[in-house]
Amino acid sequence: MILVVLAPQVQSEIVRLSQVGQIDAKLLEEFAYLVLQSSAQKPGKTVQALKIHQLKQAVYERFNVKDTSELKKSGAFKMATDGMDKLDFHFKETWETLYRKFVGVLPNEANQYGYGCINGINVFQYFKPWQVFGLDPKSATKDDIKASYYQLSKIYHPDNLETGDRKVFEQIEAMYKSIIAGF
Repeated sequence: MILVVLAPQVQSEIVRLSQVGQIDAKLLEEFAYLVLQSSAQKPGKTVQALKIHQLKQAVYERFNVKDTSELKKSGAFKMATDGMDKLDFHFKETWETLYRKFVGVLPNEANQYGYGCINGINVFQYFKPWQVFGLDPKSATKDDIKASYYQLSKIYHPDNLETGDRKVFEQIEAMYKSIIAGF
């Protein structure tokens, strides 16, 4: 089952439409979930995984270096990777880890679904709180963040016997704390 969360903007639009059109808000909410889940399940084109030279180039560009030798010497890279496990640059997996952490979502991992995936993001592979919470960092308010966090908490809190999951909830909680610390 794919779990999707309605963004606060969608929820407020549902409230507005239900008041203006005298339509049952629950019906509109169910429709919104139906649309989101069906769009998430549509089989699309299979996106090819990036090749190792593409991964390297993206990481080089991120740290403004020309090659792996320069990357290893880069102060910004050393500081950014401080605390990470020892990196073996011979493996594609290492470059994928660096890409995920410093560049973005790998094209073949965009719009993921399944265990640990919320709004297309695998919370165990990526620390992308804004995408997971379904919010725009430029316009979201503290109330939007709290509303999204509480909505996700209702689903993933370990006390929820049907859909609760401690590991997922811990990831959500860490993301919430990171976002809210910035306000």
